[in-house]
Amino acid sequence: MKPLKYTLIASSLLATSVFATTWHMPTPYGDGNLSTQLAYEFAEEVKEKTGGDLDITVHSGGSLVKHLEIPRSVRTGQVQMGEIFMAIMGNEDPVFKHDNIPFLASTYPDAKSLWEAAKPAVEEKLAKSGMQLLYTVAWPAQSLYTKMPVSDLADLKGEKMRTNSPSTSRLADLMGTVPTTVQVPDVPQAFSTGIIQAMVTSPSTGADTQAWDYVSYYTDIKAWIPKNIVIVNKRAFARLDKDTQKIIMDAAQHVEAEGWKRVVLRGESDTQILKDNGMTVSEPTETFVKELKEIGATMASEWEAEDPATISKILERYQP
Repeated sequence: MKPLKYTLIASSLLATSVFATTWHMPTPYGDGNLSTQLAYEFAEEVKEKTGGDLDITVHSGGSLVKHLEIPRSVRTGQVQMGEIFMAIMGNEDPVFKHDNIPFLASTYPDAKSLWEAAKPAVEEKLAKSGMQLLYTVAWPAQSLYTKMPVSDLADLKGEKMRTNSPSTSRLADLMGTVPTTVQVPDVPQAFSTGIIQAMVTSPSTGADTQAWDYVSYYTDIKAWIPKNIVIVNKRAFARLDKDTQKIIMDAAQHVEAEGWKRVVLRGESDTQILKDNGMTVSEPTETFVKELKEIGATMASEWEAEDPATISKILERYQP
């Protein structure tokens, strides 16, 4: 027997194909996360502007579809739209890795420029898979969480590091650590049980998961600024009337612009939360920065070699 939630969703999707009244949007992150808050705002704007004719239900915290399954669920039409950490699709095509290359773009202006350079290629790859881009939400810059102070790579050698994408797995390899895949909801337990001893992620993830309960040190390396993307099934979108399509795209534009504004403040406030709860927050040593930038240069070269024609165009368009 199928679980009740899937039976109900299947019935809802059947009705949607005729009346286009209810859409489902899974997201892997909790309600305290900026991207989830923006998803609710997006859904509310669409509902308001369509007079309730289109009601998007946001399913947060991986409650409906697990993170790694969201792209397939959108692609196959099991759900009409969803939010993912873009780099998890890096094994499908290297264009999805562009914002996970250390030190390629580690400031918000540079991250915006890199996104504009990569966006056409991302949209093209999504379209070939039956999906359409709606909007992106940037994360605060990614930094290092550890149980012990770190001054150089030697301090991390042999430690198990949390990864969540092909790019972060490669980073872990090059750092001399052991890559270990752990999704956000499982991070506290993974640290507490010794499955991992380090991770590179945003101050927001640290604040959301109460990192001070399982690690003591936050080294603010600001290695890169990744993004979530919100995608929609192309056929589901095409079935909507033109006015509703415009309302969706306008709402998407609004929340993306709002996200780029809020992420800066969120990064600062979440870093302060880490400090307020007793974590040691420090800048990286010059030696550590040099070592990490060398790794970033290696990863950038490897990334370009995966698809020279496409990646070289992105790098040519990118003006940091």
